[in-house]
Amino acid sequence: MSLQVFPVKATKKEEKFDLYDEIKKLVKENGIVIKEGDILVISSKYISNSQGRILNHNSIKLSEKASELSRKFSINQKLSEAIIRESDIIFGGVSGFVITSADNILAPNAGIDKSNSQGKLILYPDDPYLVAEQIKRKFFLDYNLHVGIIIVDSRLMPARIGTSGVAIACSGIEPVLDRRATKDLDGNALKVTFQAVADNLASIANHKMGEADELLPIAIIRKSGAKLTDRKI
Repeated sequence: MSLQVFPVKATKKEEKFDLYDEIKKLVKENGIVIKEGDILVISSKYISNSQGRILNHNSIKLSEKASELSRKFSINQKLSEAIIRESDIIFGGVSGFVITSADNILAPNAGIDKSNSQGKLILYPDDPYLVAEQIKRKFFLDYNLHVGIIIVDSRLMPARIGTSGVAIACSGIEPVLDRRATKDLDGNALKVTFQAVADNLASIANHKMGEADELLPIAIIRKSGAKLTDRKI
């Protein structure tokens, strides 16, 4: 059987909630049975919501550095302040975007999202790799199932129109497949090729989850062919 994707419908949440319990409830309500080897792809914004990682735009107090960043890259001052707070490193940027490292994740504007948030800023989730690992372990303890977990975010690519999904954390699957020493169609050995398994699956799921008001923060991928693992990613 070829790869299958099952998007999971949710309800809008205003307050913090238990992520794992909510995932179990939604999967059941959607009539889906989790199987061995399934990959659960979860929206980073949904996880941020569960953690209360939402910042009221009007409550942000500005620093002098935020004003400088705002002028330099033509970004709203309140957003600039949030970027500074959330970033480990600010590398530079272009008009409208600051390129940062946030929790060791390279992202524009520290991964902060201001869409679908009614005047609030949605921050990246805390410890996304830990979140993914905990959900994976709970599924094993409760159901004796080995599953993979991918936390997905939407990204723009330079010189391309439109967003695609990218994995910002994962657990339970090998995120990259080493194709070095395998051969291409002409029999030549590949020397530098790695396949971005987690990113590819994240983008597939993101296509089904949508970008607007779909309320599909989770998708389950079945028969992905991804290699399961118990090692810490």
